[in-house]
Amino acid sequence: MIETSRISEKFAALKAEKKKGLIIFVTAGDPDLGTTERLVPELFKAGADVVELGIPFSDPLADGPVIQQSFKRALDNGATLGRILDSTRRIREHSDGPIVFMSAYNLAFHFGLPKFAKMAVLCGVDGVIFPDLIPEEAEESNSALKAIGLDTIFLVAPTTSPARTKMIASNCGGFVYYVSVSGVTGGQKPLVEEVKGRVAMIKRNTDLPVAVGFGISTPEQVGVMGKHADGVIVGSAVVKAMEGLSPARAIESAVGLVRSLRTALDK
Repeated sequence: MIETSRISEKFAALKAEKKKGLIIFVTAGDPDLGTTERLVPELFKAGADVVELGIPFSDPLADGPVIQQSFKRALDNGATLGRILDSTRRIREHSDGPIVFMSAYNLAFHFGLPKFAKMAVLCGVDGVIFPDLIPEEAEESNSALKAIGLDTIFLVAPTTSPARTKMIASNCGGFVYYVSVSGVTGGQKPLVEEVKGRVAMIKRNTDLPVAVGFGISTPEQVGVMGKHADGVIVGSAVVKAMEGLSPARAIESAVGLVRSLRTALDK
């Protein structure tokens, strides 16, 4: 079993440098897996601290239209879980940054949880987010993932009580994911004062870093949210920046956006 995960080490290093974490979400396989393999190492070079690979699913619950369309493109191009694991292994040959899978629980369950956990570790995955799985129903997956050294990351919502927040955080590894707005990804902008208060509440209930996601898309928003959280998650804006472009231009566009987000976060 891994004593300290890449995610924990990254956040510890950031804290020592008095910096905040930039977590970038991209869809695995959009526009194709070869592009994803070239893109992820470039995202790390551009300033991403953690990369979330979204595993495309035909019925994504919490995702807005940008990511839904991205998932459809990836699925149409054959981005299965098995192929994505193979691509992640190839990414690992060029990058040692933390990689998190964000996947519908159903995909991992049907793949076989022990098999999924083992292959994820062998291919270089560091953590897993099942956005449709609550901790009360996660005993089987937590056991399978934690036993092999994978961080399990759960979501805390704007409406989650302090007591429930403490329970959720106790099941997390790596960081706690705070969903800054109700609804779907890429939607309304989060309210700064509300996020500030909620992050403070979460931090009273855990020693883990707290990362804020949903509705954050611009360098300005990243800079503001970074003042209150340990990490900031940007997804839909990066996916949108790549829409409709050739693979080379898509990578260039995503990397340019990530550089601007990194600059804003470090101010």
